[in-house]
Amino acid sequence: MATTTLTPATRLPGPPELLPGRPDAVIDLQTEDGVALVHGQWRYSDAHVEEIDFVQLGSDEDPLGPGTVPNRTFDVLPHAEGVDYDDSGWELLGPEDTMRRLANGRVCFNWYRIDVTIPERIGDIDATGATVVFEVVIDDYAEVWVDGKLPVVLGDTGGQVAGGFNAPNRVLLTQDARPADRFAIAVFGVNGPISASPHNYIWMRTATLDVYAAGRAEVGREASLEIERTDAGLDAIVPADARLEQVASGFEFTEGPVWTRDGALLFSSPNTNAVYRWTPAGKVTVFRSKSGYTGLDIGRYHQPGSNGLTFDPDGLLTLCQHGNRRVIRVNPHGDITVLADRYDGLRLNSPNDLVYRSDGTLYFTDPPFGLPEVFDDPGKETLWSGVYRVRDGVVTLESDGLEGPNGLAFSPDERTLYVGNWDLEHKVVMRYDVAENGALSNGSVFFDMTDAPGEDAIDGIKVDT
Repeated sequence: MATTTLTPATRLPGPPELLPGRPDAVIDLQTEDGVALVHGQWRYSDAHVEEIDFVQLGSDEDPLGPGTVPNRTFDVLPHAEGVDYDDSGWELLGPEDTMRRLANGRVCFNWYRIDVTIPERIGDIDATGATVVFEVVIDDYAEVWVDGKLPVVLGDTGGQVAGGFNAPNRVLLTQDARPADRFAIAVFGVNGPISASPHNYIWMRTATLDVYAAGRAEVGREASLEIERTDAGLDAIVPADARLEQVASGFEFTEGPVWTRDGALLFSSPNTNAVYRWTPAGKVTVFRSKSGYTGLDIGRYHQPGSNGLTFDPDGLLTLCQHGNRRVIRVNPHGDITVLADRYDGLRLNSPNDLVYRSDGTLYFTDPPFGLPEVFDDPGKETLWSGVYRVRDGVVTLESDGLEGPNGLAFSPDERTLYVGNWDLEHKVVMRYDVAENGALSNGSVFFDMTDAPGEDAIDGIKVDT
């Protein structure tokens, strides 16, 4: 268990999230010179709301998805986001015309489209290897499609979907530009606030390409930490000249990192009750707030939030929740399924870390580190800190012999499960045989570092494949 210190709730605001600071060049797409440099042409169309056929919510197979009973609803047309969408009949806008008030006012929508091509030089810099960010401010809201894609991510702010009221939408086009690279940009404008439809129209306040010379927009900085090598075999996994980099900062305590299929990193902040999402572009957003607890007594908790994160074989996020004392899965429609919250009628302590076997069997550890008073907490119901298995909805206690079971990982053939123990008096990694039905047996010490100096024990574990 890590000792944490509470910090004051008041904090000074930080800079914008995506590539703050002065770019090396700015291409103004609302000027003739800027549009000519990228061989662009603005095209424009109003969008309109149209009544369409659809279906009512819910079916026996999917109660939260579309059903089969017909109904009528609305759509906004045209759908002009695609790379190959034919906009040849649209109105051609001069660069300055993008600042005209357009659409029909009140509840209204529109489209702006432009293709941009990276030139060889941009101002004084060579475009090769540059990072290019498209920034647009639509009065009032915008959605930005690039090459027919609109990455919709929970918690994303200031990016491709509704950056805010008259706020910049900043979208990364490339981190490694090459002359002649071409990008199809489609901006969907919305007049707002929609719930209080204003007596005005849609217009484009600014539209630029912010260019950062090669190397300027690199994410991360070298950390003043060393990799301690106690076995030469590590060199085959982590090269001897590898250095640690810090890619984000400002967090009280972080846990449970896991990579998503789209190349982002999710991680928990147990102290601040959130899951964050980091992208290789250097952007951090809140992916899931109130990730572990919403109780009236949350002020008693040092770590009320989520801890371990992983994805099940179907790609669904599964979380250990400290404060709620349970393991949950987030389903495709955003609702949750509680996978484990009790054993033999007793509430779990504060699930810490978890791992799936390839057949979908779930294993998790349950020390009391997330309880307000840890081992002495009056709400603690079990007399042990367990390693559990969940199969076909049944929760099974597999081991109760560790004081602080924490990180866990399978061997590549899934015949062995390794479990780390956060216990200053018994710093060990345990090894268990895994039967075909998932049961654990023959627990033995795989690695003992109890004599290692320092007030640290064993937390997360990964196995190289």
